[in-house]
Parts: sequence; C-alpha cells; structure tokens
Amino acid sequence: MFWLRLRRAVLEFRAMGFEALLSLALVGAVQGTAVQERDLKLSGKKLHYLEAGDPSGPRVLLLHGARFDSETWRSLTTLDLLAKAGFHVIALDLPGYGRSEVSPLAPEVFLAEAMTALGLESAVVVSPSMSGQYSFPLLIRSPEKVAGFVPVAPAGSDRYLRLLKKVKVPTLVVWGENDEIIPMEKSDALVAVLEDAKRVILKGAGHPCYVDSPEEFHRELLSFLKSLSR
Repeated sequence: MFWLRLRRAVLEFRAMGFEALLSLALVGAVQGTAVQERDLKLSGKKLHYLEAGDPSGPRVLLLHGARFDSETWRSLTTLDLLAKAGFHVIALDLPGYGRSEVSPLAPEVFLAEAMTALGLESAVVVSPSMSGQYSFPLLIRSPEKVAGFVPVAPAGSDRYLRLLKKVKVPTLVVWGENDEIIPMEKSDALVAVLEDAKRVILKGAGHPCYVDSPEEFHRELLSFLKSLSR
C-alpha cells in the first residue's frame, strides 16, 4: 500500500514540480556552479555522478528520492553552496535513475561498494525518501563509512528501527510539516532510536521538503555539517 501511494504521489508531483525546478536550474546556470559530470563502472554498469568542491574537504554524499536524480541538487544549488563552504560533495544517480544503469548489486550492499569505487572512506550521507533503502543498510552494516547522516523523510525506516539502536552516528532528521507520503510521526520513532540525533521540521513543506523549502533546508544542513568539524 505504501509503495502504491508513493508511486501515485510521484506522478502527481512530477508535473507540479517541473516549473519550479526549471527555474532553479536557470538560477544555478547564471551563478555558474563549478560542477563536474563523471561516470565510473561498478559491477559492469555505469554509475553517473556530479562532483564539486575541494577534494581535500570533508565529504558529503547526496542521494535522491524516487522522482529526482543528481541534477536536482545542481538545480537547487546545493552542490554550489556546499562546495563554497569548503566541502567535497558528490551527488549520485542511484541505479536506474538519471544516467546510471540498473545495477546487479542489491540496495543493501550497493552504497558501500559505490563509496569504495568513488574513493570515499567515509562521508556525510544525505538521504531523501526512496534512498533510505540504500542508506539504512549502509548505516547499519558499515557505520564507519558514515561521518554523519541526514535522512530526509526516508522510506523504510520502520523495518530498520530495531537494528538502528546500535548506531551512534551524528544524525539530523529532516521532515516536511505537510508530508502526506511518509507521515511526520515517523520521525519521532527515528529520533528516539538513534543515540545522537536531532530533528528539524520544515514548516509548510511537503514530502520533498528540501525542494519546497530549499533555503531553510540548506541553512539547517550547513549548520549540521559545520558542527561535525568542531
């Protein structure tokens, strides 16, 4: 039932959000973001990603939801903002999305393998919606690879709650106040089970809250990222 509702919302949001994302993309183009487009082979399949910032800076790995891809982060100027703040940021196209091919790797192991291929020993992982099926297994199986965790109304949290009790990674849980896909109440359980977590609710925002309220999202994300290096 959940996945049917999510698919229906994807179709509805796709038309609603296109003009806003196009406008943001034009803003990013005018500002001239220094973003590199790259590909690599992982288990014989193409993995596409965008990269920006100082290679020696703290790493941030941006995932995406079911109706988005890595270009969303360029359109929102997230890549540019993080790069200018001194971070080395990579935005992935998850398997079968954007320019990445469908991978033979299961979601439970994909992200760990991808990070190794990207040369990322660890990174702060920003994980909206559908990408929870990739990030939660990484957090549980390979917590040493996660310098910080930013789940943004992630899908599938219920199935991992018991295992997340052992996780001690600094976490910023982000949710939209008006999320009708994954209810805000889900954030309560997530914050309660994670040892080092705080929650931010973006007022007036829906499920893709980082698209609905990008300025507030960026402010909270940058504050969290900077707190990790203090």
